[in-house]
Amino acid sequence: MPIALSGDKQKRGGMSGKRIGVYPGTFDPITNGHVDIIERGTKLVDHLVVGVAVNAGKNPMFTLEDRAAMVAHELEALSSGNGCTVEVRPFETLLMKFAEDVGASLILRGLRAVSDFDYEFQMAGMNARLNDVIETVFLMASETNQFISSSFVKEIGRYGGDISSFVSPNVHDRVTAALK
Repeated sequence: MPIALSGDKQKRGGMSGKRIGVYPGTFDPITNGHVDIIERGTKLVDHLVVGVAVNAGKNPMFTLEDRAAMVAHELEALSSGNGCTVEVRPFETLLMKFAEDVGASLILRGLRAVSDFDYEFQMAGMNARLNDVIETVFLMASETNQFISSSFVKEIGRYGGDISSFVSPNVHDRVTAALK
């Protein structure tokens, strides 16, 4: 359900007393690592919007609609236990515009390795120039998920490798079907 805000509240990020975060990604496909970051991110905000990005530059395996549906399916069973609500929304704009539109006060990003840090650091700096009120928060991937990436999942799957420990059974079936 979209959140309607007006005027200055969009620039400031957030609604009266409600901390809203955005976790953006391509999610092509969503992995166990993504789900881990989402679960942990619910401890930081009252409402978490998982933004599924177009990102045509990555030549996605699944359409935007399919990716958003996969993410929503994976998060149906998510129970934060802390009162945080989670919403899945596709977007085709700049991340900061999307964050402003949903009233976010923070952007959540996951880091797997030092190599992720350079790119994420540059992006956080650029986003701060676009809107210096919305903070970027980094969560380190848990030790069991540090090596998982959607790109690796697709590559392993293309060559007939077992991806079952990196994604849910539903995503496993979707990737396997897409590769046939």
